[in-house]
Amino acid sequence: MKIPALFLFTLCWTSMLFAQSADTGTLPYKYEELTSPKFVTAVEKAGGVCVIPCGIIEKHGPHLPLGSDLFESREWVCAAAAKEYAVVFPPYYMGQIFEARHQPGTLAYSNELVWKVLEETCSELSRNGLKKIILANGHGGNEAFLEYFCQSQLAARKDFIVVLFRPGSDPVLDKEIRSLSKAKLDQHAGEGETAMMSYIRPDLVDADAIKSQSGLDQARLKALRYGYTGIWWFARFPNHYASDVAGPNKKLGELLITKDASQLAELIKYLKTNNTIEQLQQEFYNRAQNPAKK
Repeated sequence: MKIPALFLFTLCWTSMLFAQSADTGTLPYKYEELTSPKFVTAVEKAGGVCVIPCGIIEKHGPHLPLGSDLFESREWVCAAAAKEYAVVFPPYYMGQIFEARHQPGTLAYSNELVWKVLEETCSELSRNGLKKIILANGHGGNEAFLEYFCQSQLAARKDFIVVLFRPGSDPVLDKEIRSLSKAKLDQHAGEGETAMMSYIRPDLVDADAIKSQSGLDQARLKALRYGYTGIWWFARFPNHYASDVAGPNKKLGELLITKDASQLAELIKYLKTNNTIEQLQQEFYNRAQNPAKK
């Protein structure tokens, strides 16, 4: 029996679409797991959105691994990408961490290098079609640096945008998180981070060491008023540990990750379909070239 050419064409076309659909459905979101041909598909599926999970290599109390921020930030970034597809950059560990140079294992690169690497990373992502870059920060010491980096995108014309993810409140999850939280002081390597690591990599949490060092505020500059100094953190927490309670709680860790992942997924979705930031940025560049022009 002779099969009509139109039927064969339709069959081949349908099969091709199915193959593409199936391929896209299993497309890795981790940058390093993509093949070069699949990278092109990933850029398209992501709508040009790439998330850089920013962490650091530093002491996390006496009980958590040096790369805790890397584990934590990439965990909720990957969870977000699983909800709303985006390309996830490999763990990014170059940032501001001078305040922990006195602790074993800390890697504190120079200002120039830290700035240049992030600047060139963004430029290279843009060159490869990822024009909407989200910085997902998992390290408190990076906040001022990353804010300034974002602000500095206005210094010269760019063909990409950089957005710093800022998680907010969640009425439902926050209530459950509060019900599980016991700490009155919960900052660096505290209850929250210990909970997240006990959820992500419990094998790396040394529970026996939690109370081997003090995480309480030493308040050695409490008399200083109206001034800021870089030594403020060391003055308060010389052990690079800030917590009164740091017991492992997997459920709390899961909730903290789920909250950030859900909000990041919402930001990814917005950037995929909305170009307002790009439009405003280009308008700014044009007006900045000749501010006096009417």
